[in-house]
Amino acid sequence: MVRFGRRKKENQERRPKDPEGRMTLREHIVELRNRLLISVLAIVICTIAAWFFYNQAFHFLTQPFNEAILPYAKDRQLKPQLTLQGVGDPLTFKIKVSAMIGVVASGPIWLFQLWAFIAPGLHRSEKKWAYLFAAIAAPLFAAGLGVAYWTLPKGIQILLGFTPDTIQNLVEISKYLDFVIRTMLVFGVAFLIPLIVVALNMVGLVPAAALGKFRPYIILVIFVFAAVATPSGDPFTMCLLAIPMCLLFFVAEVIARVNDKRRQRRNDELLAD
Repeated sequence: MVRFGRRKKENQERRPKDPEGRMTLREHIVELRNRLLISVLAIVICTIAAWFFYNQAFHFLTQPFNEAILPYAKDRQLKPQLTLQGVGDPLTFKIKVSAMIGVVASGPIWLFQLWAFIAPGLHRSEKKWAYLFAAIAAPLFAAGLGVAYWTLPKGIQILLGFTPDTIQNLVEISKYLDFVIRTMLVFGVAFLIPLIVVALNMVGLVPAAALGKFRPYIILVIFVFAAVATPSGDPFTMCLLAIPMCLLFFVAEVIARVNDKRRQRRNDELLAD
């Protein structure tokens, strides 16, 4: 066994390294395993840390609901309430919230691990564009989350307004949390759609002329998407999602037109030469 181990080590040392830095399939699998372990460890550590900030997180998540039910304190005797329905639900909910915060808080670490695994296979120009789009996507996604959190109280208030006066609306807090997460994710992803349009234009798949030609239909699709995608379904939340998406689409169209003019000018110069 000792001789076999030494022979295997000697063969590995004698094996010439790839001058281009390419790895074998086994080396790729080992690297993927290591990066997954680092990502999972980061999520677990952040989840444990989030456990000690549960009260602050709970206040942040329930604040939209508390603002939404303020009018009911004056106008109605039966106001909506958040509830837990089981003996073990408080512990389950605390674990769920802590895990959610752990995934979000550890995002920079596991995103870096994902990028470090993909980046070696990209060309230098591809890396440059990837950095640029990532730098733009992060604030756009954060802006979508901020708009969603700002609209939640009004959206919840509109939906709760359909409750009959003689009915007590007891909202299960786990379902409420799912509602909040879905709303914020929908807004965040929707704010990235114009960036995807610009990326498609950069690679030549979506010309700016097509965007201008189909602009009315695209705006209609945006409003339909906002009506379907928003979990609340009320016109207020729909408009607060659709209007920023339309503005971002107009910005994307302007960028696409500038890019197409630059591409056309470059092609004309090449033909002239």
